[in-house]
Amino acid sequence: MTDFETLNTLKAGLEAWWHPGITVVLSMAITFLVYKGVLATVQRLTRSKTVPRLFLDASSTALGVAITLVVLNAILETASQDLPLINHLRHAATLLLIVAVTWALVRCTSAIGDVIVSLNPVLEGQWKRARKVETQTRFLVRVLNILIVIVGLGAALVTFEPVRHLGSSLLASAGIGGIILGFAAKPVLGNLLAGMQIALTQPFRIDDVLHVQGEWCWVEEVTATYVVLRVWDLRRLVVPLQWFIENPFQNWSRHDTEMMGTVFITVDYSMPIEPLRTEFERLLEQAPDWDGKTRIVQVTEAGEANIEVRFLLSARDSSSLWNLRCAIREGLITFIQAQFPAHLPRVRARLVETPDQ
Repeated sequence: MTDFETLNTLKAGLEAWWHPGITVVLSMAITFLVYKGVLATVQRLTRSKTVPRLFLDASSTALGVAITLVVLNAILETASQDLPLINHLRHAATLLLIVAVTWALVRCTSAIGDVIVSLNPVLEGQWKRARKVETQTRFLVRVLNILIVIVGLGAALVTFEPVRHLGSSLLASAGIGGIILGFAAKPVLGNLLAGMQIALTQPFRIDDVLHVQGEWCWVEEVTATYVVLRVWDLRRLVVPLQWFIENPFQNWSRHDTEMMGTVFITVDYSMPIEPLRTEFERLLEQAPDWDGKTRIVQVTEAGEANIEVRFLLSARDSSSLWNLRCAIREGLITFIQAQFPAHLPRVRARLVETPDQ
């Protein structure tokens, strides 16, 4: 084809698309402007914290794009079949609509999760229920979003003719393909099933205090395949969900946040215990982190040279308990150094004179 023929073909195509193109652009622009106007009116007439408003704010952009693409597909379907590239444009518009609808559904699902969490705030005396609802909602929303994306991807692929023609052969080999896919996706499926089990049985919830692999941490985020733990020094520990099913771990706030802890002091046998008990009780009375419940002093070990005294105390949560233990330990050491320095741990030895040989 010569350059002259190419220019004529291009000119003819532009002339054929002149009126339909203007119609498409004007229709999409009018639809989008009307949608924005209705959206602004609704936002002005509703309060920002109401349930419909939360849902609308989260999904407004995706819904606007989806509605505009619905209008585009409707106009292209009514256009003349003789227009150049009409089939390709219809296919592209269908793909864009599928992507937009998938995006809108994902945003709507996420908005539903946000609404459920907002309707169950963390109130005094109801923190366990609120954290349970938040953990289950966040996980189920993520799983549902994954399913929506998979369905949207499948719907987009079906629009291609080669994929449709391969359907029969794929069904014939579905057994072997399913086995191969099962082995390949075993880690992902295992984590998804583990997540379902964790969401239903609730061995831990968001903001629970866990002791995992020697680390003291808080549950910060629960995804569809892994859990993000915030370590006490602000590091982040990412653990697959399957790990929590197969390994033991400690939950320090399973039913409540109150905890007991110990402080161990090693002193000499000559150290009187009653002054230590009195000083321990005085330090607790002055400590803001003590919850006023537990204060016990016991001699738990008697070795060859020294004795070990255990001070049992309690606090309202793990952070307060850690600070309380450090403060009490420091106070007791200062007290012994000032009042009983001679009773600190010592090494005993006896000199034995031997006769001259």
